[in-house]
Amino acid sequence: MAINTKVEADHNAPEITKILAEFVANHPSNGWHPSVDHEAHRTFLNWLGCGIGACQHESVIASIAAMQEFSPAQQASLLGRIERIDMAGAALINGISSHTFDFDDTHLKTIIHPAGPVASALLALAEHTQASGRQVLDALILGIDVACRIGNAMYPNHYDRGWHITGSTGSVGAAAACARLLGLNVIQTQMAIGIAASQPIGFREQFGTMTKPFHPGGAARAGLTSALLAKHGFTASPTALEAPRGMIQSISTKFDWSEITTELGQRFEISFNTYKPFACGIVIHPSIDACVQLRNQGVTVDNLERLELRVHSLVLELTGKKTPRDGLEGKFSVYHGCAAGIVFGCAAEDEFHDDIVNRPDMVALRAKVLATVDDTIDEAAADVTAYLKDGQKLHVRVERAIGSLENPMTDKHLEAKFEGLSNPILGQSQTRQLIQTCWDLKNQPHLEQLLKLATKSSL
Repeated sequence: MAINTKVEADHNAPEITKILAEFVANHPSNGWHPSVDHEAHRTFLNWLGCGIGACQHESVIASIAAMQEFSPAQQASLLGRIERIDMAGAALINGISSHTFDFDDTHLKTIIHPAGPVASALLALAEHTQASGRQVLDALILGIDVACRIGNAMYPNHYDRGWHITGSTGSVGAAAACARLLGLNVIQTQMAIGIAASQPIGFREQFGTMTKPFHPGGAARAGLTSALLAKHGFTASPTALEAPRGMIQSISTKFDWSEITTELGQRFEISFNTYKPFACGIVIHPSIDACVQLRNQGVTVDNLERLELRVHSLVLELTGKKTPRDGLEGKFSVYHGCAAGIVFGCAAEDEFHDDIVNRPDMVALRAKVLATVDDTIDEAAADVTAYLKDGQKLHVRVERAIGSLENPMTDKHLEAKFEGLSNPILGQSQTRQLIQTCWDLKNQPHLEQLLKLATKSSL
């Protein structure tokens, strides 16, 4: 029997594309509370560190080789590297690099990683246009607001359907940010958003492969391209987001327009951004946090009989890989995350290297983790019990893991994370200078010094 899955279209939606275009084009520079500006600096710093840290990963090397097939003009820098490439290629590659470790920022309400698409597009364009740090921050805040508000309107239905929401909303956020940086008027910005609305990218099937970080990179390139097209007169539907056959109603069965329009220009979604202490899927973080606490209570590989883990069903849906074969798959294994927490007391990028994932003691420990679904537990929580060989039972329940809004990483935490990512690439002295330049971004007349510090002068 055929099943009717048709969703009634909304033919009376507000003019979302126009409303967002007016917001992006006309909102005053620095027109928000200082805390919003500070969060933008934190977001940029975290994104930059993630991009530098992964710059030598095989996925980045492969993407550089592919882009160089086009014989690109040397317009823009690649984080942590000596090569220069065209703007679109740089947006793509820096977006890939920033998401490769799965260590980047997360807007928890939607699980969007907003800086990857938006900042990657902006950095490439800002270098080319010689934009100031203040202009970059303005565009970053506004572009992230557009991406996350669209995400709010569609989540969770859009995500549940299989879309990687970072890529699907990221192209529009990147287009809005680049339109702002280019100084496009309302109509041009509306066209940029409309062009990007035809380029949602990414499916969750790709999680655990190189194509997952391609999604924010591809979205960055699409958004930058959309803004440049609009600058030169390219047109799109003025209702590309909200129309019955527009982006939002086509790719989601939920379209809550109020999530886009309510408190627009008063509440900024970057204020709800969070940063990962662990280099893996965000839903694993409470389990890792609990295991680190258990380790601190004396649980070891040798004395552990079994580890019983109760989590929300989404955790096993996204990260239920019991036998990950490499580091990328390990990032989507709650079993490996728990093992890393017990063995190392942390789960940064080093704990997800291929050799660690396949190490015999890690394989054996993963087998001791018994995970069950309990949907009375929040998606952001975990209930973990360690049964020891001597009969002891230790229990930890984490309601909000470190890195959450309720238990956030401090500026010092972010600096330490940045150093761990950047020091092996750029060295300690250059890394420290780069951190200070990031904190002072709003006062930078251009990005020349930042880019000099964020790249290598020689291989």
